[in-house]
Amino acid sequence: MSRKKKPDTVSGILIINKHAGVTSHRIVSAMRKLYDTPRVGHTGTLDPMATGVLPILLGRAVKASEYVMADEKEYIAGLRLGIATDTQDVTGETVFTSDRIPDDDEVVHTAESFVGEYDQIPPMYSAIKMGGEKLLDIARRGETVERKPRRVMIKVCEAKKEEDGSFSLRVVCSKGTYVRTLCDDIGKKLGCGAAMASLVRVRSGPFTLEGSRTVEEIENMTLEERIAAVTPTAALFSDLPEIIPGPRLTKLFACGSAIPQKWIRTSFSEGELVRVTEGGILIGLGRVVPGDGGSVIRSEKLFDLSLVPPEGSSEREKKHGEHQDTSHG
Repeated sequence: MSRKKKPDTVSGILIINKHAGVTSHRIVSAMRKLYDTPRVGHTGTLDPMATGVLPILLGRAVKASEYVMADEKEYIAGLRLGIATDTQDVTGETVFTSDRIPDDDEVVHTAESFVGEYDQIPPMYSAIKMGGEKLLDIARRGETVERKPRRVMIKVCEAKKEEDGSFSLRVVCSKGTYVRTLCDDIGKKLGCGAAMASLVRVRSGPFTLEGSRTVEEIENMTLEERIAAVTPTAALFSDLPEIIPGPRLTKLFACGSAIPQKWIRTSFSEGELVRVTEGGILIGLGRVVPGDGGSVIRSEKLFDLSLVPPEGSSEREKKHGEHQDTSHG
């Protein structure tokens, strides 16, 4: 006999300003307790030494994880020249040093040269799995394995000389980019080595530090205040085209039936993603696919199950890949 799932107390997104010294998973665990809900996930790991924007998904909003993780990120990193470490940041063991520090212009121009797509080799000290084992666990044994490079996009890479003589690095990049690896690669190209000295994520997609809250702030709220601090899931998809099929068609959509575009007089291109709403509520996301007699809008993700008959809920959960916890790292 299967156990009945505990209902969510809230669904939506919460923007946390992560503090240093804790893992992203620790933040997820804290939010699970504070919101008394089993389904909590984040949208991109921050290293323990890093701080800044960490979007937390609560309740049915965890189903939006794959879409939010695709958003570009913006960081401010400390760049320490003349040193390279095994972890590619200053917390690791030094493996190389150099007294030959290039002049400021060379540092600036070298950083700018990484703008565009480039193949980045993931660091050994990462949560990426190979053969079912995390790379960091392999690295802790003193072993190294060959890793396949991954194509990443660097939109901005600006080095700036600070008043104390150090350099900072402003980076706007695609998902999957390791900023500490970027620092290490800049150091290799300069010939003097470089390690990441600090890291602040200042933006993740549309979410910024200005709209974030610390864990301590959330802890000091009442449950009602905490719930009020959560942004509705619909805000994640405000840039997508909206369709309002009406109660009958929306219910069919929620139950798995595709909606022919000709029924609702739309002409979206095949492959396009749209949001389906009813009464101002985000019901789910639909994808335009070919159908008999023309293209149709097929359900891809559901965020509101109020229109799904109780006897069909179990099947809908299976079809839409419901998970208890989408956190990782």
